[in-house]
Parts: sequence; C-alpha cells; structure tokens
Amino acid sequence: MKNIRVLVANRPRLMRELVLATVGDQPDIEIVGEIQDEMDIEDAIATTRPDFLIVALEKLNRLSVICDLVLQNHPQLKVIAIAPDRNSTMFYWASLEIKSHRIEASEDGVLETIRKASETAEKIQ
Repeated sequence: MKNIRVLVANRPRLMRELVLATVGDQPDIEIVGEIQDEMDIEDAIATTRPDFLIVALEKLNRLSVICDLVLQNHPQLKVIAIAPDRNSTMFYWASLEIKSHRIEASEDGVLETIRKASETAEKIQ
C-alpha cells in the first residue's frame, strides 16, 4: 500500500504545527507540503499532488469558497477542514457534486477519515 499524501494549509501557525505533529507521526501518511497562505493552495496542489488537503476554518462562509475552488479544479482531492474554536471538523470530497459529512473532532477522527477515504479510492482505481 502506498503512503497517503497530505498537504497541510492551516493558519494560525500553532494549529498547523499541531496538525503536522499528529498526522506526520503516522507511518502510512506522508506530509508533502505545508503552506501558510491560502493564495498558495492551487500551486502547492499542482506541485505536490496530495491525496488530502487539511485546512483550517476561520469563518463559516469562507470554507465553501476554498472547497468549491479546490474540488472543482482537483476532484480527486479530499479536504479535511478543522475549526478548533467550534470543535468541529468536516470531510469534503467531490463526486458529481461536492459532498461532506461531519467527522469526530479528534486526532482519531481525522486519521480514521484519511485512511478510510484512501482505501475507498484505491478500490475504485
């Protein structure tokens, strides 16, 4: 089984470091990049070709713009959005339309979602 490729694009820095520490310690997950500015997401995706993008939610209505653009341009990508101030984490993916479901707002919830979604994608390919 190949490593699951993850691009981390979280602000603030502390949030990004926590995500990197949690996800980066997993033997089956490879951190392929870390970005601070949302403006760099498209270039980073093109360069690193991740399976997952992990982003932070700062405002309720900002997520849909980021997810819509990213998933329209990269429908194979999966997005995990973390809102620590609301203790909320969402998983977004595209099929014929963008879909989502709430996941457990914990280290286990994020890691389980990354692994299950990658297994499903491998079965389809």
